[in-house]
Amino acid sequence: MKILVTGGAGFIGSNFVRRVLEDTYEGLEGADLVVLDALTYSGNLENLAPVAGSPRYTFVHGDIRDSALLDELFPGLDGVVHFAAESHVDRSVRDASIFVDTNVGGTQRLLDAAVRAGVPRFVHVSTDEVYGSISEGSWREDHILEPNSPYSASKAGSDLLARAYHRTHGLDVSITRCSNNYGPYHFPEKVIPLFVTNLIDGEHVPLYGDGANIRDWLHVDDHTRGIAAVFTRGRAGEIYNIGGGTELSNRELTEMLLAATGRDWSYVDHVEDRKGHDLRYSVDISKVEAELGYRPLVPFEQGLADVVQWYRDHRSWWEPLKARAALG
Repeated sequence: MKILVTGGAGFIGSNFVRRVLEDTYEGLEGADLVVLDALTYSGNLENLAPVAGSPRYTFVHGDIRDSALLDELFPGLDGVVHFAAESHVDRSVRDASIFVDTNVGGTQRLLDAAVRAGVPRFVHVSTDEVYGSISEGSWREDHILEPNSPYSASKAGSDLLARAYHRTHGLDVSITRCSNNYGPYHFPEKVIPLFVTNLIDGEHVPLYGDGANIRDWLHVDDHTRGIAAVFTRGRAGEIYNIGGGTELSNRELTEMLLAATGRDWSYVDHVEDRKGHDLRYSVDISKVEAELGYRPLVPFEQGLADVVQWYRDHRSWWEPLKARAALG
């Protein structure tokens, strides 16, 4: 089996690549992976260093918007797992253009290439943010899309394209929508790695507004295990929510990170809230549980403790990233 993984040098994509090459997932044992990544600011070949020597791994430096390159890579593929995306909400608020170009235009080019080459399987990785904000209860996969940021709007657009290519062209495509991920190799502009690395170094952290915004947290190992299940057993044209089952306000999360790093609230700076900041996300995962037997396995408290320790042990990975991006 030969699978193209777009965005495979990023946080979630690289976790999928490492686990597949370790033969972690049933049905993907022995699979060859071609990783396509543009290596923009959040793509990092160090994320793939543990498996760089595998004979089943090939890296291609390129852009998902390059149709000529895609036509070289797609013939002979058994499937595509599409992670590549611009994903940081704050950046999309400042400038939405690259989000539309990459997330919508790039996905469209990938889908076209898959149709031209007759690729038999395509999994499009999306986000719970396409649903908008929910005050109570949890979203099912058939909930309408009400994105509130340029980032989530661009992802909603790519979801609709994926669905359309199934209906129009018969492409065997499934869509996954995940809650907030955390884990090792997470680029340090996102809240958990930013807060952990700042607090380790005795620096302050920025908390939006009153910290009341609620997110469901999902360990990246659980997420990519769910994606593997969707790739191998998911139904064409279907959407699957993948969640972690741990809902925390940003204030509660901050309290846990302060405790884990031995800091107190004097290290927290309350900053002006983000424009259009969604109050709460929550996904119903009963469909993926019933159809594919998925459930989250990593307890949040243990997963968070492991992540904090990982960042303590891997300064050589995150320090250059923060210095280059002037984060924190």
